[in-house]
Amino acid sequence: MDQKSTEVDLGYARIDVDRAARTGDAEVVYGAGKTPAQIVGAMRALSQAHPDRPVLATRLSPEARELCRRELPGAAVDDVGRTATLGPSAPRTGCVAVVCAGTADLPVLRECATTVNVFGAHTDEIVDVGVAGLHRLLAQRDRIAASDVIVAVAGMEAALPSVLGGLTGLPLIAVPTSIGYGWHMDGLTAWLATLNTCAPGVLTVNVDNGFGAGVAAARIARRSLSSLRSLGAEPDA
Repeated sequence: MDQKSTEVDLGYARIDVDRAARTGDAEVVYGAGKTPAQIVGAMRALSQAHPDRPVLATRLSPEARELCRRELPGAAVDDVGRTATLGPSAPRTGCVAVVCAGTADLPVLRECATTVNVFGAHTDEIVDVGVAGLHRLLAQRDRIAASDVIVAVAGMEAALPSVLGGLTGLPLIAVPTSIGYGWHMDGLTAWLATLNTCAPGVLTVNVDNGFGAGVAAARIARRSLSSLRSLGAEPDA
């Protein structure tokens, strides 16, 4: 590992502007716990170091989103997903189906979908297909099957990832959310349900972690069979 990787010292943060050289994916600004000015400064530093790459910030407060709109010309701000992106769109290959059980899960779905796009894959967002209305999910089977990876976002008892795991053999990442009535323990119930699913091959990230699921899904999609073929290559036999 190159120990001389470049960083930009802002006083309140050391910006790892060359992370993409090590991992293939650039540093992302995590907005929670930072002031709006710190977020804007970090995004600007990343963009100035590599203006050819998109910059992503997540978990932005309303005040931070408003400052991004004012101070970062051209920034795309998503109030639902609480994200902001700056710079050109990344080249995209492969497709991730980002599926959520209910409308209340949309903030996590949007965080995930934006992350997937920034990290170089297409998305197909499929909303409000939870198991309480199973016919809605079954009606989307062909659409879901056309993707390379699935991210399933669900709160309450989080049955959606398990059901999808029984309908498809695609890579499937579960994102339990903190949505639910009563004593759902801020998503712990959903997390335990996805962790203990009887459907094989379901991977689980932390509660509400649409970002983490998006990074993993994009990496898989970029190396998928359809991605290789779109680039004119075939996988090794």
